Amino acid sequence: MNDAPEAADSAGIPDDLLSRAGAMAALARDKAPESERARGLPADLVEALAAAGLFRSLLPASVGGLECDPMTALHSMRIVGRADASAGWCVMIGATAGFSAAWLDPAVARRIHADPATVTGGVFAPMGRAVVDGDGLVVDGQWAWFSGHGHCRWLAGGCVLVQDGEPCLDASGRPRTRMVFFPIDAAESLDGWHVAGLSGTGSGVVRVRALRVPWTQSVSLTDEPPREAGPLYRMPVFGLLAQGIAAVMLGNARGAVDDLIELAGAKRPQGSRRTLADRAATQAEVARAIAMLDAAEAGCDRAVEELWRSLRAGAEISLEQRARLRGAATWATRTAADVARAMYDLAGGSSVFLDHPLQRRFRDAHVGTQHMMVGPASYELAGRVMMQLPADTTLL
Repeated sequence: MNDAPEAADSAGIPDDLLSRAGAMAALARDKAPESERARGLPADLVEALAAAGLFRSLLPASVGGLECDPMTALHSMRIVGRADASAGWCVMIGATAGFSAAWLDPAVARRIHADPATVTGGVFAPMGRAVVDGDGLVVDGQWAWFSGHGHCRWLAGGCVLVQDGEPCLDASGRPRTRMVFFPIDAAESLDGWHVAGLSGTGSGVVRVRALRVPWTQSVSLTDEPPREAGPLYRMPVFGLLAQGIAAVMLGNARGAVDDLIELAGAKRPQGSRRTLADRAATQAEVARAIAMLDAAEAGCDRAVEELWRSLRAGAEISLEQRARLRGAATWATRTAADVARAMYDLAGGSSVFLDHPLQRRFRDAHVGTQHMMVGPASYELAGRVMMQLPADTTLL
């Protein structure tokens, strides 16, 4: 298929990274069946994505990153996701993990990211314990959903901070948490990724036992300010992650429309003289799907652009802006799943075979909706903020 539409969707955005993302699209699409079978991205695809800088879009320039504006970074994820959702998801995870380097001690951040081929990954959920031990931490933990860890060199896992045998509590009485960074060689990878969709992300289980790390290899994304001064690092961490998920899922849905259009031009449903494309119902459903995606993309772009203008002007962003960022991402992700399902339905029996792209698009879309950053509870949180009701906005 022609890759031109992927570049056209990003018109008006600085195109250096986007051109590289477009160049990777054909490879990601070709490798998609292999990624799904292997339950992880092939090494040559990871190397190509890394060489194109796609994992470094949100990494600080001070440690060798591109430090792109958020729109450029998100559109690059959308482009790769249109080719293959698993590849797009891994690009999103690598980029957002690199974003957290802005909170690290600069010397540690430079050491982790010194090699341009380095890819990092992380799980924020505090599934580990980090026991304070002098000037370091002793970490025990097991993290599920660790996307792309098989091709990462460094990982970061969320931990509850423990001292003198008890969890450390913040002013409101909640356990304090930290993201602890460690090399992949210090961890054990467990085979825990047998799933319906996004199989190529390799989002299995990572475990560490009694691992000692220096305090400087840990950060709190919720309680500490970033060390980097650029406006990018005042973006809401979890809102940016949610927008990254939406970008990949919007790309996947665009790819589903592409796949359906390609199929419809040749397929004649049983008992019909007309191709699927000649049917009025098909034409109407495709037009509706494209309109839905146009609206979802516009909503995300508007929320990101409005917030970015505020940050570049030095203004403080409001809780309402943060709520709109999450709400737009959640709606876009779920709308994208509706589109993928509609294209799957239109394809008829062709889409039930495991080797058909629309089968994978459908499954990938409905796994993407299960991420907590774009789950139904996101609407409740955003709604409470917009209605000016009391809300815990720590993860907003």
